[in-house]
Amino acid sequence: MREDEISGFPSHPFDDDKLHEECGVFGVVGVADAANFVALGLHALQHRGQEAGGIVAHHPEHGFNSARRFGYVRDNFTSKSLMDTLPGEIAIGHVRYSTAGSKGHTAIRDVQPFFGEFAMGGAALAHNGNIVNAVELRKELIGRGSIFQSSSDSECIIHLMARSYQKTIPERMKDALRRVEGAFSVVAMTRTKLIGVRDPLGVRPLVLGKIGDGWALSSETCALDIIGAEFIREIEPGEMVVINGNGVESFKPFEPKRPRFCIFEHVYFSRPDSILGGRSVYETRRQIGVELAREAPVEADLVCPVPDSGTPAAIGYSAESGIPYGMGIIRNQYVGRTFIEPTDQIRNMGVRLKLNVNRALIRGKRVVLVDDSVVRGTTSRKIKEMILDAGAAEVHFRIASPPTAWPCFYGVDTPEREKLLASTMSEEEMQSHLGVDSLRFISLNGLYRAVGEAKGRNMSQPQYCDACFSGDYPVTPADQVEAGFMMKEAAE
Repeated sequence: MREDEISGFPSHPFDDDKLHEECGVFGVVGVADAANFVALGLHALQHRGQEAGGIVAHHPEHGFNSARRFGYVRDNFTSKSLMDTLPGEIAIGHVRYSTAGSKGHTAIRDVQPFFGEFAMGGAALAHNGNIVNAVELRKELIGRGSIFQSSSDSECIIHLMARSYQKTIPERMKDALRRVEGAFSVVAMTRTKLIGVRDPLGVRPLVLGKIGDGWALSSETCALDIIGAEFIREIEPGEMVVINGNGVESFKPFEPKRPRFCIFEHVYFSRPDSILGGRSVYETRRQIGVELAREAPVEADLVCPVPDSGTPAAIGYSAESGIPYGMGIIRNQYVGRTFIEPTDQIRNMGVRLKLNVNRALIRGKRVVLVDDSVVRGTTSRKIKEMILDAGAAEVHFRIASPPTAWPCFYGVDTPEREKLLASTMSEEEMQSHLGVDSLRFISLNGLYRAVGEAKGRNMSQPQYCDACFSGDYPVTPADQVEAGFMMKEAAE
């Protein structure tokens, strides 16, 4: 297996104070130049991970080949010379934002897909999610002689597969994933098969598409669109699909559980042009704004989104409230990676490099700012100051998610609990801390109504994973508890 590894450029120095999805996965089989389709799919999934990306392809004559790079897909997987090194009709890929392993300091060894040689042939694997018992598994595997090449929790799956006694790669994968706790949407490949798996709770998304005589697996439907594939269906929670020249086989290798899809995918992570659970993400976010306007009305002159994730909710808030909508904040679309050294002076200018106020529109107005979330609150305070500096008469924040008071352990980069503003402050205290005229979050019931649950949240049997808001973890984060994390019951 040939690996092409090139050191990356420094990442953007400005923390935008948002939650970040860990990664996106994509794979195709049965199409010529499969790696090129994977590169296009990863480009559409770039919002799910900007630190690094990788592609593995297989050709009957050239075997398995891979390329892994730091940075954006557009900067790395667009050169003909590179893509020519990845021939074949089957390929998978991954874009990464680290939540496990070398968090914030990605090493090339942590960049997926991971590859392993087994008695029955090679296999590569890309994982979206987080394994909450990875520390325990890693200790066990190292004790039995496994030699890890990365700090990623995902590598545990490869080692568990290597130690399985099953006769085929799919059967070994079933064996391995039965030992794994947490959230996983996996896209894997052998020489001839494309494999997709979701954990029994279905926390992270995975969809199936058809392109000509071939097939595609993707974290989101928007990546099927970019390659011209037809969206067929979502992979079901607890389902494994094995795809080859004979079509798609479906298996249910896990004990059935009540699904708990991540509700924050609707709020922020997924692209607005994707479909989740048969619903348009854009329409759901617009409906969140409608619910927010009903729950938290205010007298104001202008509704402005905090771009870009607040835009659909702001449109919904404006339509329901009757307050005019306007682009009071303009986002610089070209702020990404930079050659500027992240000095303290430059860091303090970070928000202004990304966002600028439309002064002529804002001056003298009572402004409602609609954003998707408040995490640490640092960026919210800077945006408020920018709006007031531009001459706004009042600033009111309306947040399109409930207060984020608990960390996620299922594939989302969140700060420690004590660094989450909502974990230590009430809504009124947060309003005072941010220095705004009012601050209101959508309720958890309001959010459930916006995603189609007319009666709101079923308190005894919640329909989604909403642990970041409620502290109700559907899978105990064993490694974190072992390290001292206190679950809600213990914290209270």
